[in-house]
Amino acid sequence: MNAQNKSLLLLLLLCCFGCSLFGQSPVIIPNYTIKEVTFSNAGVSLAGTVYKPKHPYASLVLVHGSGQETRMLKMASLLAENGIAVLTYDKRGAGQSGGVYAGPEVGTNNIDSANLQLLGSDASAAADVLLAYLPKKHGPVGLMGFSQAGWVIPIAAQKNAKLSFMILFSGPVVTALEQLRFQFYTNGNSKFWDTHTETEVREHIHSDPDRYQFADTDPRNALSALVIPGLWIFGGKDIQAPVGLSMERLDIFKSQGKRYDYLLFPELGHNTAFAKSQEPVEVAVQWIKAMSGMQKGNY
Repeated sequence: MNAQNKSLLLLLLLCCFGCSLFGQSPVIIPNYTIKEVTFSNAGVSLAGTVYKPKHPYASLVLVHGSGQETRMLKMASLLAENGIAVLTYDKRGAGQSGGVYAGPEVGTNNIDSANLQLLGSDASAAADVLLAYLPKKHGPVGLMGFSQAGWVIPIAAQKNAKLSFMILFSGPVVTALEQLRFQFYTNGNSKFWDTHTETEVREHIHSDPDRYQFADTDPRNALSALVIPGLWIFGGKDIQAPVGLSMERLDIFKSQGKRYDYLLFPELGHNTAFAKSQEPVEVAVQWIKAMSGMQKGNY
């Protein structure tokens, strides 16, 4: 085979392999746009990202749990793929956001009333930013958060009348001090519920002396005043938030006419939104779709 034929054969082989390899990994073009944003609240600049489908039927701000949390990009992308516009941002004092982070990692209290009010104010400001990127006629705008957001989201929703729904994954409906009593009792034991009963937990939460003293937060204060619908998603093996007591208190709200729904996944723990199963998030998406359909005439 002469040099010219060898060159031609090599070129053909490269083309064949190239077509085969690239054909197995097609480029997937997102059906949403992504825009970096900054916004100010309470004297600091916060950095975030807006995910916007072409025709979103609903929009929401992702609200962090505890910890030095940055943007939740995977969750935002998943929601955007399902037609929901999202703003996710770096928590105050984390990532590219300014301000001072409060939390046990740095020796400060992140669940005292002042910090939770500040985080609620940040979430409310984020919702206003997201609204600025939506058309004049848009679907409902809400908040979706995790764990500690069980206190932050009701505060934010009470501050911002433009919000029309909330979703809380493992969000406690107990005071911050009640949650601490529960956490000290479970002591991080993943097998806790194998050897303890709900009755024992209730008694401990009711009678255990507090190890710390600080300005407490009871989410029921804001939840009593709110008129928007909410969805709580719990795990039956949660050892960080007292689920049984939280559901009981939601039942009281429901009996008073509040549109507060909840769903229990018996085999899941605290990280319901980030479990191996995507069912909890899928339930939340379907709830948003149903809720946005009912509210469609209001926008």
